Amino acid sequence: MPGEFYIEGKKQQLDLTDIKNITIQLQGIINQVQNVLTNVQNAITQLGNSVTQVQNNVTQVQNNVTNLVTKSEGVSPVTGAVAGDWQAGESDVATIGSHGARYKVQSLLLSIHNLAGSVITVRMYMMVNENERKVYEQSFDASTGPPGLWVINGTVGIHEALRVTLQSNDANDNGKAIDYDCMMEVM
Repeated sequence: MPGEFYIEGKKQQLDLTDIKNITIQLQGIINQVQNVLTNVQNAITQLGNSVTQVQNNVTQVQNNVTNLVTKSEGVSPVTGAVAGDWQAGESDVATIGSHGARYKVQSLLLSIHNLAGSVITVRMYMMVNENERKVYEQSFDASTGPPGLWVINGTVGIHEALRVTLQSNDANDNGKAIDYDCMMEVM
């Protein structure tokens, strides 16, 4: 009969149906393993695509940063000298920037080498919430201090005009020149 097997000599009948069923089960397991391997391969492909996308995004960010750094340009230094009646009252030295223009002020130097006052007061004003406010004030002694004042030494971001003033306590300082130098870049 089909599916039966006889052993010579003993004339016993063996049924191969169990072996066929096990073979069918093994084929089902093999199919499941193949499906799992296909899913793993698809996941690896998706992961590879994700890695490629991340690499592309990183490259784009690097390009954007390079463009920003390349486009960051310095502005010609704001330099000059101004004479004023420094003892008679607080007087303007310079105005840096303008309304709505964004700058990074890198440095601001004032030369007080011509002054003799024992109290030289530097102040800075800027529009804050539509009102001009004093944002800096410091006093120096021109007779014992350095001849130059590094008022800003580092980056200060501004988007309004920054007005710099000076006042002295010595009448002999009236009419003397104050030199200034400012470095900044566009934001």
